[in-house]
Amino acid sequence: MINVGIIGAGRIGHVHGESISKFVKNARVKTIADPFLNDATIEWAKSLGIEKATKDYKEIINDPDIQAVLICASTDQHSKLSIEALQAGKHVFCEKPIDHDVAKIMEVLDVVKSSGKKYQVGFNRRFDHNFRAIRDAVKAGKVGKQQIIKITSRDPEPPSIDYVKVSGGIFLDMTIHDFDMVRYLSGAEVEEVYAEGSVTVDPEIGKAGDIDTAIITLKLDNGATAVIDNCRAACYGYDQRAEVFGTKGCVAISNDSDSNAVFSGENGVVAEKPMFFFLQRYMMAYAKEIDSFVEAIVNDTPTEVNGNDGLEPVLIGMAAKKSVAEHRPVTIAEIRQEIK
Repeated sequence: MINVGIIGAGRIGHVHGESISKFVKNARVKTIADPFLNDATIEWAKSLGIEKATKDYKEIINDPDIQAVLICASTDQHSKLSIEALQAGKHVFCEKPIDHDVAKIMEVLDVVKSSGKKYQVGFNRRFDHNFRAIRDAVKAGKVGKQQIIKITSRDPEPPSIDYVKVSGGIFLDMTIHDFDMVRYLSGAEVEEVYAEGSVTVDPEIGKAGDIDTAIITLKLDNGATAVIDNCRAACYGYDQRAEVFGTKGCVAISNDSDSNAVFSGENGVVAEKPMFFFLQRYMMAYAKEIDSFVEAIVNDTPTEVNGNDGLEPVLIGMAAKKSVAEHRPVTIAEIRQEIK
């Protein structure tokens, strides 16, 4: 049994606390830490059988009985906490992104290498049953040579403006999952990015220096072209669709809904809307990614989502931001050169 400490008791910390307690068989949460710990969180932790709740994350870092740390704190703390935990001899699961600063990401990757500990980045969609079905079909050669990859990702409602201001922008916050999906579904690397963006949901998002609607095209090193469309608000719910088209065929997934019931009547045909948001849509994917992380520790095998998988989507996101700003295609090689 792997003893786990969770740093950060916000929304994603709650998700992992719930999923480990209910679905992950070889792990238990011993301690959860958050500087803003309150009575409600303490009671929630007790209800899940979590032994300790504290405001001091160092109680996790310094606990010899804790083998693995989940970093669910704010993004600006991810790289710092990753390094502290690794240097303390802990295996680390870090929510995306590792950092918005590539130099800090590289520092983490160096410590991962020197520590010899497991490190997994939280791109949970890789563990979703729908996306994994596409990946399995592609790996099996069922679509032949890949030609076009399409990903639609639209949230049901925009985040708060306060969140937008610290998010790193849509490409490093929301689209980063889709950049990861392009790499995961195709098994290829992105070479060039061209993006167009606008503010169509909330003018305050534009005033905060961000966009809320975007189309991104990506050239891959296997010759395929990927297209991503994003919007911060879709009135009908959480829109998560994808397809890979190739010379032998096409594999596509549609949205999950609470049921697949369809009512047909004289006024039309009505089906259920997609699940409302990521907590409903991806809850089991969160459990499966932690189960995979724990199994990598137990069996001493590589993690399914490694540090480089955390780095590449950030580079793609930086290229997309530059593309929107300068109205031109931007290569990943150009971004790498700039950050040397």
